[in-house]
Amino acid sequence: MKSNDSNPRKNCLLSALPDAEWQRWQPQLELVDMPLGQVLYESGNTLRYVYFPTTAIVSLLYVLEDGASAEIAVVGNEGIVGISLFMGGESTPSRAVVQSAGRGFRLKAKAMKDEFDRAGPVLHLLLRYTQALITQMAQTAVCNRHHSLDQQLCRWLLLSLDRLQDNELVMTQELIANMLGMRREGVTESALKLQAAGLIRYARGHITVLDRKGLEERTCECYAVVKKEYDRLLPEKLAT
Repeated sequence: MKSNDSNPRKNCLLSALPDAEWQRWQPQLELVDMPLGQVLYESGNTLRYVYFPTTAIVSLLYVLEDGASAEIAVVGNEGIVGISLFMGGESTPSRAVVQSAGRGFRLKAKAMKDEFDRAGPVLHLLLRYTQALITQMAQTAVCNRHHSLDQQLCRWLLLSLDRLQDNELVMTQELIANMLGMRREGVTESALKLQAAGLIRYARGHITVLDRKGLEERTCECYAVVKKEYDRLLPEKLAT
């Protein structure tokens, strides 16, 4: 486990809190392990906590009645998991699953709602983050409808890389397929194409990015649209 995963300020939203809010929040933040595949909340359940990842990455999935699922967004050290809590919905039709193991901090639901209701700087920070997240969700929907599996995989890899501290992802074919709404065979075929092009090294459950610039050139415009909006709306990330 990396030493800085226990520092709450490695989450960009927490690092952007003004001093008064930080002093109020710090005693209430609870460090939690976030192992691969852990479900933070299920569709329709009332949220008890919000989560601020530091080294973990969480996938937000929409799940159909037949059990099929597709990713609608990813959240890492730039953000918060559980926006429906402070947006007034209490629950959401999506599922939150840890896609890359690590750690993060959680805050109880009441503390989050009380802070949001103060209508101070935290409210404005969280609303800007929510706008960025909605952009990612909308762009993901467009990408899944109009772009190739190769382009979708490149976009997904780049979004994940932006939220990691190195260039390696530990991920099963089945989990990637669930994230992207693909068949496992489609994931394998697309990954092997990227490997043949020298962009990644792909072995059982491990993807190592060898050429990030090459991935950026191969993906569709969706990645750049999302990244630009996050950069515009959110505080600059701290160096790891």
